[in-house]
Amino acid sequence: MPSREFWNKTLSRPNVLEYFVFLNVSFLAVDIYIAHSINNFAHWAEWIPFYFSVAAPFILLAGWNGKSAGYAVGFGSIFVGIAGFILHLESQFFAFYSVKSLVYTAPFVAPLAYAGIGFLLVMNRMVDFESRDWSRWVLFLAMGGILGNFVLALCDHAQNGFYSAWEWTPVFVSALAVGFIAMAMVEKPTIVFLKICCGILVASIAIGLIGFGLHFEANWNSPYSVRDSFLYGAPILTPMLLPNLALLAGIGIWDMIVRIQKSKAN
Repeated sequence: MPSREFWNKTLSRPNVLEYFVFLNVSFLAVDIYIAHSINNFAHWAEWIPFYFSVAAPFILLAGWNGKSAGYAVGFGSIFVGIAGFILHLESQFFAFYSVKSLVYTAPFVAPLAYAGIGFLLVMNRMVDFESRDWSRWVLFLAMGGILGNFVLALCDHAQNGFYSAWEWTPVFVSALAVGFIAMAMVEKPTIVFLKICCGILVASIAIGLIGFGLHFEANWNSPYSVRDSFLYGAPILTPMLLPNLALLAGIGIWDMIVRIQKSKAN
């Protein structure tokens, strides 16, 4: 039976963050394949993030206990994310420079998920876990992701003029989460405030799961074929960004709570 020391090391916050990154970079292969299948990978560059997400988990596993693999995947992910961001903007925005071109073009913030994953990997190796800066960086990167989800939800739901009132909920909860996370990051929060943050993160998870169900229902009841409905209809995986980012922010909040409890015990 594994010892307590084994579990403490395995479930330490830096390791939990590594598991989070590993699962995300792996799952992005599925997300990218679905997203770029809409135009049948019209440009050769659209295969780059897919192959990167297929290879990255194996590189991380091969060098799990070392820093080199993490840096390689981390900086590679940052490059893929920024390059994808620019290419998505070039699809229409740089041609028309309008709000409409941002709303109805390729989701320009989506590739930044790679950049966020890359920064998490690099940060987890460069920032001392014993310092308070570690949890601040986790919250900062989570806040950036939630802010990106705010923009994504706003643009996606603007395409149908926010037909249902439910379509405002991810926009509202994302804005709320950004504000509370920012306060937790820049101030010295109390346990009570951090518990309120946890409540908002739980609400984000619930809204994301409801959104997933609503997107699934809309596609399932579509008059078109199942394949076409799920490929060209409501993006089935997008609502799951809220639970995903809430879990990331939760790691940072968890670390802050543990540090406060330790300081009180001492």
